[in-house]
Amino acid sequence: MDIQPYTSTETLAVGRPWLMSMLGIEANQSVTLDLTKFDENLHWTEASKYQADRKLKSGIPLGKLTDSGLFAPYAAVTNEVQTLTVTGGPTGGTFTITFDSQTTAAIAYNASAAVVQAALEGLSNVNPGDITVTGNAGGPWTLTFGGQYLGENAASVTTTESFTGGSTPDITVATTTAGGSASASDGSQVFAGFLFTEVAFQPGSVKVAAPLMVHGQIDVAKLPVAFDPTDVPAGSNSQFVYKV
Repeated sequence: MDIQPYTSTETLAVGRPWLMSMLGIEANQSVTLDLTKFDENLHWTEASKYQADRKLKSGIPLGKLTDSGLFAPYAAVTNEVQTLTVTGGPTGGTFTITFDSQTTAAIAYNASAAVVQAALEGLSNVNPGDITVTGNAGGPWTLTFGGQYLGENAASVTTTESFTGGSTPDITVATTTAGGSASASDGSQVFAGFLFTEVAFQPGSVKVAAPLMVHGQIDVAKLPVAFDPTDVPAGSNSQFVYKV
């Protein structure tokens, strides 16, 4: 997967306002869609009184189902989120965080989120962008996993405290969002490409042929379904340049 930002003022409508340029696109891969996986309110429009068919919107992100080989709406993965909460009201001291057998340097009990993130990025198994820390000085701190841990069920961090003051001060660790597939493990969580054109189908149909675009320049903000390129897991082989 290679999705990079690209600044452009070019637009291309004709049913595809999300497509920034016709140059360099690859849309000649014919696939079959599993229509039972598409939602009326999100993916397709009902026929007018002058039409007997329905139309899937162009630009829908797609994934390939492993059991049938059919294509369905892409199911974005969920990033692991863990929360560290200081209890007992300490007035001094430090703590460390251990992640996957690697332990940070000492962190002040009232550290800012930026300080906690910097301590985690000092670990040999954490690169910048792998764990983003938000929260107030002294916590709670929210750890959101991305980068090499994007969409993974990351190991839970642990802490060791050397606090002073307060009443039995401690840090509790909770997994507020487990990483992994948001709603599927059927192959649709692996991004394959975008539906290149509008596709008409008859009510009651369960399958339809469609063109899959696997390379091109897109405007993410104009896609018919929300799509965050940073959510795409490793293993996808489509290549896109997207507008920022």
